[in-house]
Amino acid sequence: MKHEILTTDQMYQADAIAVAGGISSLKLMENAGRAVADEIVQRFKKCTVAVICGPGNNGGDGFVVARLLAAKKWPVRVYLVGDRKSLKGDAGKMAAKWKGTIKSFKDFENSGHSLIVDAIYGAGLNRDFPGHLADGIHGAGVPVISIDVPSGVDGLTGQPRGCSVIANLTVTFFRKKPAHVLQPGRRLCGEIVVADIGIADDVADQLPVRTYENAKPHLPDFQPESHKFNRGHAVIWSGPEFNTGAARLAALAAARSGSGLTTIIGSPEALRVHAAHVTSIMLKPIEALGQMLADKRVTALCIGPASGVNDHTRKSALKMLKSGIPTVLDADALTVFAEAPDELFQAIKAHKTRRVVLTPHEGEFARLFGDLPGSKIDRVQAAAKTSGAIIVLKGSDTVIAIPDSFAYVNTNAPPKLATAGSGDVLAGIITGLLAQGMDEYGAARAGVWLHADAANKTGRRTLIAEDLIAELGRE
Repeated sequence: MKHEILTTDQMYQADAIAVAGGISSLKLMENAGRAVADEIVQRFKKCTVAVICGPGNNGGDGFVVARLLAAKKWPVRVYLVGDRKSLKGDAGKMAAKWKGTIKSFKDFENSGHSLIVDAIYGAGLNRDFPGHLADGIHGAGVPVISIDVPSGVDGLTGQPRGCSVIANLTVTFFRKKPAHVLQPGRRLCGEIVVADIGIADDVADQLPVRTYENAKPHLPDFQPESHKFNRGHAVIWSGPEFNTGAARLAALAAARSGSGLTTIIGSPEALRVHAAHVTSIMLKPIEALGQMLADKRVTALCIGPASGVNDHTRKSALKMLKSGIPTVLDADALTVFAEAPDELFQAIKAHKTRRVVLTPHEGEFARLFGDLPGSKIDRVQAAAKTSGAIIVLKGSDTVIAIPDSFAYVNTNAPPKLATAGSGDVLAGIITGLLAQGMDEYGAARAGVWLHADAANKTGRRTLIAEDLIAELGRE
């Protein structure tokens, strides 16, 4: 699997590099159409297909699909959105190779077709998609195969431009685009196939790629001579007596992720509650914070899960940042800085190692960074640059970004992760990986992937946060 995610401009560059290397643009279009036709033949029984073509290269791909299916004796009807005279360049040449009738989309009927190929607009769409086109396609009530992206979906943001086609299958080429990994684009695509159309893999190396799809991580190896102290020591800050569950979830997740020792630090009242629930997790009073921050064996810190939006959380977070120990800030440790985010950002940038990870959901993100423009990827990259921290913006399309560098989009998370305590477990996983010596970017990326993988392993239609912890560490 190739993990680069290309912008629409980068895909145009990839095409240009391939053409400069000797493959014609017409051949690329032929290959693209053939890839779509092959997927259709492999997946469906022979049936009547409506191929709806647009005025650009996406429509050119559609004419290739129509021609190749017709050559295999599939009944094919072609409909054109726009004027036939608008078909120019390679698209015009492919339209000329189609010997059948070309009807206007105005003549499209909502019956008589068993399959629809959406070849209207690709990822480069720069205007709103007409609602009557989407209504006409969906009104047919048959499977839809989209070429590149479902028409109407913005290739850079994954957002519909007005409205969009909803596909059962989307066939794209060479590499995925942001719309294939960001929601709601990923959902609107249905199943996604990335087809080879003859562009060499090393072309991606010649592009200024800054975004990748998150992949199964390489985790720290356990050596025969390992002991609990060289496996790392994670410290989790607890909330007050009646809000201890979140810290306990984070601590158990850190331990299950491989931390050699894990300690919860909190008030005497809170520790009494924790003591009734945990055995392998150590407990320390708040007064021990200074001592623990000075202990070289403490290798990762986490504060925020139900810690309380109060001055105590704020001051403790700042102390942790000042210590230089890798730190995860989540939930309340983010919200507490909502009125003065610059105080947090300055403390992060003054951090001795700058090994800091922030794990906001959309609401917490907005409190710290406001209404940033662009796609989710753009917003997270801007936030990482502003804060100086690794940002993990959670969601079904979690984005992880490092200041002035790369971003990764996670795609293995199931919807059932949307449950109370799930984010606390994620914060704990990342803390546990940091404790073992992983760099902050690697720990964030690995933590997000493992968190989703644990949800997939439960085998349950629904889950609770404790189920995730039970699955961590399984092969």
